[in-house]
Amino acid sequence: MSFKGRKCLTIFLLLLVAFLIYALHRTDLQIYMWDPWTKVQPPIIYTKVSTHPPKGRSICNFPPLSPKDALEERLLLQSVSWPETPKLPSPFSLEQTSDPAHSTFTIHPARGRGEWHVGDQLEVKIVISDFKGHPKKSGGDLLFARLHNLKLGAGVAGKVEDHLNGSYSAVFPLLWEGDAQVEVTLVHSSEAITVLNRLTSEQPDRVFFKSMFRSGSRSQTTICNVCLRPTQQPLCDLTDHRTGDPWFCYKPNNMSCDTRITHKMGGYKQNIKRWEDKLFQVRVNLKVHIRASGPAGVTVLPKKKGQPEVKRSIVKSTASGYYYQGLWRPLDGTKVRQFNNASAITQCLKGKMVHLYGDSTIRQWFEFLNAALPDLKEFNLVSSKQTGPFMALDYANKIKVTFRCHGPPIRFGVPIGELRYIANELKDLTGGPNTVIVFGIWSHLGTFPIEVYIRRLQRIRSEVVRLLDRAPETLIIIRTANPKALWLYETITNSDWFSLQRDQVLRAIFKGLNVHLIDAWEMVLAHILPNSLHPQPPIIKNMVDVLLSYTCPQKGH
Repeated sequence: MSFKGRKCLTIFLLLLVAFLIYALHRTDLQIYMWDPWTKVQPPIIYTKVSTHPPKGRSICNFPPLSPKDALEERLLLQSVSWPETPKLPSPFSLEQTSDPAHSTFTIHPARGRGEWHVGDQLEVKIVISDFKGHPKKSGGDLLFARLHNLKLGAGVAGKVEDHLNGSYSAVFPLLWEGDAQVEVTLVHSSEAITVLNRLTSEQPDRVFFKSMFRSGSRSQTTICNVCLRPTQQPLCDLTDHRTGDPWFCYKPNNMSCDTRITHKMGGYKQNIKRWEDKLFQVRVNLKVHIRASGPAGVTVLPKKKGQPEVKRSIVKSTASGYYYQGLWRPLDGTKVRQFNNASAITQCLKGKMVHLYGDSTIRQWFEFLNAALPDLKEFNLVSSKQTGPFMALDYANKIKVTFRCHGPPIRFGVPIGELRYIANELKDLTGGPNTVIVFGIWSHLGTFPIEVYIRRLQRIRSEVVRLLDRAPETLIIIRTANPKALWLYETITNSDWFSLQRDQVLRAIFKGLNVHLIDAWEMVLAHILPNSLHPQPPIIKNMVDVLLSYTCPQKGH
């Protein structure tokens, strides 16, 4: 072979090797870097599970997982995957986006004789149209549905199904006699979901935190987060050595990382693109009711003879409970008692320690008990009224109630000595038949990739399992997320779409364990009062009644 021929062959072989390396690299990407928000997903491959962080979210540090936890994370990502949402038009215009004013819902006719009875299912068809009045051809909108009767103080959340073609179905169990009015709400258009998904992917650090470092007379404040963008400035790795929860700060100049003394929220960056705020307009396309095409309600007759009592097992809507006369009635067989005075609550909690961990939505329960029990005296721990920690004692009845906020990324200002992870708190508890543990963690983790939340709950679950192994009579109660009032800031930092995904993950992670859930999501959604991050007193009273009913179940239940 001539020199020229050998040279050509060498170049060909080098190009072939380069192509094969690239192809193998792309194959790995196809297996591991699928977008969990798209409709089309690659098959699950059980024999080769990636435990490395997706490169598309490279500013977030995800420590390696065990193969078991990595597989669970992948399955959870699939379980909360969202239908593919449309790209935003360029130049941007609202005309082809979802418009609640042009959308409608229609109640399906009753089967048989055209009558609805207690125990039946009510089905509703929802059609989403754009601002021109044209029906949408794709799904991905976030819709809430509720059935209610104001006079009866009755309400139940509906289950919404996306048919991926611009139409949706909502299904409700009929649980009371009399009028039942349907309410359907467009929370976010599919185009708004596109923006929220991009924000989480590109700007997981849009809510940021600050810590002060102090050494003698010198002090410096730096930015901290779960996710920090790489700069020339070195980092302080403040990952918790017991739980493995990651946390980082930019290192202060000429000071060591262990001189950190404070933690607080630094602010948030509203880096949405031009005109995207039009997708988040109150009373236009952000949490707006959809009108009925035809009657908006039905009249429900008594249940038919021989028809069984309505329970969750026979209710297709999977509602966890409903309100009647303003009182929450679970459908899983739990009997909720009414603790209407201090004497009843004291009798239930006598001899018990109640430990509350979480955010301000858990703090509400501490505040409720503290106000309801005159003999429960709060100790002055010289702590912030927002963050705690709090402790209240009733010496005579041997009742102890405590509250502590969860660890970073908590958006409160907290001294470093009071920053505690729930997993660590559970690790240090003895537990036992007179110990009640309540926690809720969701709101402050909404802006981060869902992997951050999954891993936090996996660590908490590990400690729950260990605690129940060493003290199986310990009562553990978990509060779910809840929908809230929304405006632009609240949407970017705490949207119901983010909360819904976390709610679903929490239920899946703790499923099958000997724990009790208080379904704050449905208790807020089903109530006639407006959605609020901090539910109003009538809802809190119902939640605490459920908590106390788990603590002191009625005999025979």
